[in-house]
Amino acid sequence: MEVPWRSQTDWKRVRRCIISVQRAALPAAVQICRICRCRITDEISGMGSSYLTVTISDDKENPLKLSEISGFAEPDEVDAAAPMARTSVTAKSGYTSESMTLIGTTGSYLDIQQMEIQYGRFIKNADVENNTNVVVLTYDTAVELLGRADVEGEKISLNGKSFLVIGVLTEDSSSSLTKGTNMMSSSSDDEDSGSSVVLEGYIPFSTMTRLADNILNVTQFCASATSEETLDEAENALTELLMERFEYDEDAFSISDQSEIMDTMESVNSTMALMIGGIAAISLLVGGIGIMNIMLVSVTERTREIGIRKAIGACKRTIMMQFLLEALIVSIMGCFAGIGLSWVILKLVGIFTPSMQFTMDMRVVWVSVAFTGLIGIIFGLYPANKAARKKPIDALRYSG
Repeated sequence: MEVPWRSQTDWKRVRRCIISVQRAALPAAVQICRICRCRITDEISGMGSSYLTVTISDDKENPLKLSEISGFAEPDEVDAAAPMARTSVTAKSGYTSESMTLIGTTGSYLDIQQMEIQYGRFIKNADVENNTNVVVLTYDTAVELLGRADVEGEKISLNGKSFLVIGVLTEDSSSSLTKGTNMMSSSSDDEDSGSSVVLEGYIPFSTMTRLADNILNVTQFCASATSEETLDEAENALTELLMERFEYDEDAFSISDQSEIMDTMESVNSTMALMIGGIAAISLLVGGIGIMNIMLVSVTERTREIGIRKAIGACKRTIMMQFLLEALIVSIMGCFAGIGLSWVILKLVGIFTPSMQFTMDMRVVWVSVAFTGLIGIIFGLYPANKAARKKPIDALRYSG
């Protein structure tokens, strides 16, 4: 005896099941999390593994002077040291006015950050000693602000003061201080102005103290070890010098290297993975309970149908497989609806963040399908077993 699909399944309830399992749209969250994690990890790795950052906490009672920074490069294990201070300024060139991230430093900063000059030169000691109003621009900044990259000798205004452009970095050069800014700001810039360029410039540290009122002394400087193998020795040497400088006050400064940053990122990544995994587990559990409830209602409403099928010879196994198959189909339909929603979400995110490519990982897709199917089978077992155990006489008497 054939029973039409419409009479077997209430599509209104099927839609509710599909919506409940559409939490399989979590592949979008997984993909966004994974891609952002890889992007951040790549950016941190690009800073170099022999790079050290020193942050000064005791900058009021016993401030660190610019003249003292060169002394931290004297140990054999330390290759170079350079101060760094960041501020935001308004940069103007002709009728163009943009916000720019400005970094005050010295000539050693170029090598420590592993950056390269394409046009002109970088900051020299003479520029620092003479408080010269000179600036080095990144490649994208030169193009965005002045319309071309070869702008050596041009003048721009920074917070109303005239600065001479003495150099332009290569297109792929960027400071560790601004890499995080590039990542976080690109999406908002894309939405607001259609551009993903974060304007960056480098000026002598002494000039920075005159340009920014809140920067008077060195509160942070970077250093590089002679090699990756001597990183620990370089950190120990800097610690000894700083302990002596700050009269053995351990709280006056802190030193961090890339391995510490990477360890912190790994911890954050693990926490994010656990959080998303927890959300996925709860969502699938809720979806599974929804399937079970709907299937139980379906079993109750189709009691007479079950009785008729048993009366004409259907065995328990056949009835059970029928309801299990229905639960599996509804679950898989919800999964594919969620995957389609994930694809749409990733495409929309990609439109607003063109600097980051979001694609659907097929491994995540197949894992989602497998787990959702498993959820459908597990939560469909009880309703299917209940249907299979109904007695034909009692089922035929049912009039609900």
